[in-house]
Amino acid sequence: IYYYGLRDMKCWWRTNYKSHNAKLEQLNQFPDFNNYLIFVLTRLKSEDEPTRSLSGLILKNNVKAHYQNFPAAVADFIKQECLNNIGDPSPLIRATIGILITTIASKGELHTWPELLPQLCNLLNSEDYSTCEGSFGALQKICEDSSELLDSDALNRPLNIMIPKFLQFFKHCSPKIRSHAIACVNQFIISRAQALMDNIDTFIESLFALAADEDCEVRKNVCRALVMLLEVRIDRLIPHMHSIIQYMLQRTQDPDENVALEACEFWLTLAEQPICKEVLSGHLVQLIPILVNGMKYSEIDIILLKGDVEEDEAVPDSEQDIKPRFHKSRTVTLQHEGGEGEEGEDIDEEEDDDDTLSDWNLRKCSAAALDVLANVFRDDLLPHLLPLLKGLLFHPDWVIKESGILVLGAIAEGCMQGMVPYLPELIPHLIQCLCDKKALVRSIACWTLSRYAHWVVSQPPDSYLKPLMTELLKRILDGNKRVQEAACSAFATLEEEACTELVPYLSFILDTLVFAFGKYQHKNLLILYDAIGTLADSVGHHLNQSEYIQKLMPPLIQKWNELKDEDKDLFPLLECLSSVATALQSGFLPYCEPVYQRCVTLVQKTLAQAMMYNQQPDQYEAPDKDFMIVALDLLSGLAEGLGGHVEQLVARSNIMTLLFQCMQDTMPEVRQSSFALLGDLTKACFPHVKPCIVEFMPILGHNLNPEFISVCNNATWAIGEISMQMGAEMQPYVGLVLNNLVEIINRPNTPKTLLENTAITIGRLGYVCPQEVAPVLQQFIRPWCTSLRNIRDNEEKDSAFRGICVMIGVNPGGVVQDFIFFCDAVASWVSPKDDLRDMFYKILHGFKDQVGEENWQQFSEQFPPLLKERLSACYGV
Repeated sequence: IYYYGLRDMKCWWRTNYKSHNAKLEQLNQFPDFNNYLIFVLTRLKSEDEPTRSLSGLILKNNVKAHYQNFPAAVADFIKQECLNNIGDPSPLIRATIGILITTIASKGELHTWPELLPQLCNLLNSEDYSTCEGSFGALQKICEDSSELLDSDALNRPLNIMIPKFLQFFKHCSPKIRSHAIACVNQFIISRAQALMDNIDTFIESLFALAADEDCEVRKNVCRALVMLLEVRIDRLIPHMHSIIQYMLQRTQDPDENVALEACEFWLTLAEQPICKEVLSGHLVQLIPILVNGMKYSEIDIILLKGDVEEDEAVPDSEQDIKPRFHKSRTVTLQHEGGEGEEGEDIDEEEDDDDTLSDWNLRKCSAAALDVLANVFRDDLLPHLLPLLKGLLFHPDWVIKESGILVLGAIAEGCMQGMVPYLPELIPHLIQCLCDKKALVRSIACWTLSRYAHWVVSQPPDSYLKPLMTELLKRILDGNKRVQEAACSAFATLEEEACTELVPYLSFILDTLVFAFGKYQHKNLLILYDAIGTLADSVGHHLNQSEYIQKLMPPLIQKWNELKDEDKDLFPLLECLSSVATALQSGFLPYCEPVYQRCVTLVQKTLAQAMMYNQQPDQYEAPDKDFMIVALDLLSGLAEGLGGHVEQLVARSNIMTLLFQCMQDTMPEVRQSSFALLGDLTKACFPHVKPCIVEFMPILGHNLNPEFISVCNNATWAIGEISMQMGAEMQPYVGLVLNNLVEIINRPNTPKTLLENTAITIGRLGYVCPQEVAPVLQQFIRPWCTSLRNIRDNEEKDSAFRGICVMIGVNPGGVVQDFIFFCDAVASWVSPKDDLRDMFYKILHGFKDQVGEENWQQFSEQFPPLLKERLSACYGV
């Protein structure tokens, strides 16, 4: 064993580790094998260091996988060897032993290795540098891996000794040790460990003492500590805030980029604090130029981004270029006054400009800091920025010009008002930059223009929208892949803002997007699907023209046929088709059958795989349930788009049986999409849903759990749709859901979307079963009225308000205390149908007659002027 262990160890790493896994597993049958591994690591000094270290890393993996099976003697020998050799002269061996120690510790061994922490802390006092550094390295890893446990009663609170000990080493003569000491303490800031809070002033003083340290690792850890303290103990920093800001201004310009990046995080964190404006106002004049300067590409960025390569569209993407995509399950939302339907509560973050450089760097952090500060200071930022901007945007050096365009994009959200006067000049300049000879300038111009899309769309279309669209479409067909990607994403943003403004240009837009199908490599194809799906969402039924359908559908269906069932590229294509099906409505009929069948197959396959995995997890792999989720969402899109036409497809498939299983899946996203589909099928072909209601309703009631917001939201919506179809037959099921719905509508901090859907569903339940719901009217009437006052007039709002009127008829006493809220909700209607208006009229006048003219006068004095005016004009009260 020993011979094999050493001879082949070197070539293992250099060939393929995996193929030796079987051999390793075989060797693990010998209890002694791990003794040999620790022996090679700690004692076989004749071997080269990489081999010894590798032996330790194999041992670490064995500890992870099999430690509970190690004989006690072997475990004790390993532990003893680690502690005896933590001061090995070689930094590589010390680090490997440190990793091994923390791996054993995190296997629950902090409890059963009581001497570990005391011994490591004692070894810190060693005169021998290697021993002190090795022990600190091990302690730092333990603090990283087991910080919670160290601050618990379970171990008798060792931090009470460790933290004061670490603080003593902030003054050590070795920078490596100083750095370890700060890094150890830093692990306990965010969790507000009591032992650190008791020593907080000493800690902060010690950090200040190290502010000018010559070692960049120490400076980095000092900056990191101050950023975290800003989050958890700002009270202790406020007295020193002026000096801290001055220090961070210097460090954000540190010659070491890692230090500058840590320091730059300070501005991001400070922007989230209520005191930001007050403490930072006087420093903006210094800070803004520093942040702007940090937004330039560094030389290394340009090399990594292949900034000198202009044309690469023919170069296939490598697989690691393509980030995994996560499908965002369907969330049912309502239309609002003055805007489109709102997104679900878990809205995606803004995409950044250069995400291929996916590691966080100084450029990105500076841009993010400028963005959040623009949101804090709004237009007060501009006097410090505008003088710089002109010089940047028209600079002959492309790197500087590019950074200016990024600055302009970063402030778009926060400083929009103040920028408006300059946009008529700036937007044409940016549109010109779309033709720049440097690809990185063209791509950032796409992103920045997308940040001003809202303004562009608010102007007459010929002024900016048309020229911008024309140039963006050319960039979608750029010869550079990064520009294609940026243009496609920017165009999707423009589509969302412009909506039906794009209808006159649809033919031209579709020609470009379809041409891109034949041109794009793998990664950008996925973004192209998104641009097409967003176009369909934005123009809706205007896409349903045979000329457009003939352009768009053949390439989509060709891709659909090329992709296998297990190819993850199906996700974005299915999402795209879902939007297209909803927009095309009957225009999608010729394509619906194969699409429908395949979705059902995907759901069926995933459920079968999940079942096999649950029964024999060692035999089968767990399925990727995203396939099922995306398929359910496309089925929803088909049901919504095709309406009654989907009936024959449902009749010929087992979708209701599959849906019954999906609704009970352990994964919340699967349930979320199932309930959305259930609601859409209820609207499109209720006769197929009705026989299942008796089984479905208990599951729906069980999922009215606001811990899973989107699941709860979709279940609530589906119950409302079912109520409208069931009518009085809903009566046996009211008890399953009503209490939960009333509880949700009264919960503090319930997201708006969920509140609105809950209110609609309570109203609909009351409409079909007033005798069952009206008795609890008083428990929900106030939040019901406030959550529906901002919803646009539509069918859902109509049915919910009819329900509330019928319930008031059954239980007028339930509304008396909160009648002003009812008045306000009624006034939110712009044009109710005549019979609904009559219902409102009767209730308002009934209440007025009941209380008498004088009391009504007193009551209506509380109304805001606008409400008074509206009720008087519309209902004569």
